[in-house]
Amino acid sequence: MSDELVIGSRKFRSRLIVGTGKYASLALMREAIESSGAEMVTVAVRRVDLSDKSQESFLSYIDQDRTTILPNTAGCYTAEEAIRYARLAREAGLSELIKLEVIGDEKTLFPDNEELLKATKVLVKEGFIVLPYTNDDPVVCKKLEDVGAAAVMPLGAPIGSGLGIQNMNNIRIIRETVRVPIIVDAGVGTASDAAIAMELGVDGVLMNTGIAGATDPIKMARAMKLAVEAGRLAYLAGRIPRKLYASASSPLEGVLA
Repeated sequence: MSDELVIGSRKFRSRLIVGTGKYASLALMREAIESSGAEMVTVAVRRVDLSDKSQESFLSYIDQDRTTILPNTAGCYTAEEAIRYARLAREAGLSELIKLEVIGDEKTLFPDNEELLKATKVLVKEGFIVLPYTNDDPVVCKKLEDVGAAAVMPLGAPIGSGLGIQNMNNIRIIRETVRVPIIVDAGVGTASDAAIAMELGVDGVLMNTGIAGATDPIKMARAMKLAVEAGRLAYLAGRIPRKLYASASSPLEGVLA
């Protein structure tokens, strides 16, 4: 049975999305992406020379026949700036998909949700498939869905913190509140964090630092791949209820005296 992640008109077998920053080398980045099995990778538009078509360009290290590029507006602090970089990415032929980031605070890198909503409205009207990065706020996620976001990307914890999912209840409420795909973005530090996110019922997980910052990024990428798959299977299987007291796994009922 197919269990694909559907965003807009696109379908992905992998529910893991990975970033391309912070690697020690481009060759290591390429190996980690392959190990992760990810079919979508994020690329920061403002950090890439979109005019460089050489064999040694940043984009040449990504197999675009097998991998969808998800441009992102990382580093933008206003709606106008984010809109401009989204347009640049599409004009350069990267994708109509856009991971929309509008940062509100330089220290915490928390989103500016007012500017985010403004930018989402404009880009949706221009035909972009918008995936906005936002707080783990059910109200904001619902507003983003209402203005046309193709998915919502609530943070699990601050970007690059590795703290894991800090507010599981909010993620559960978002799952009940919106119908578009939910992709946990930011804060995943290790495989168990990714598995927990998926067990909450989200549709995917996006990470960068958790892989790129690991001692062995290639092994961690593989671990994240397996964790996302395991978490998804566990969610679909349905966990047993939590109980305060023990429940014998080998009941005595029906046993001959």
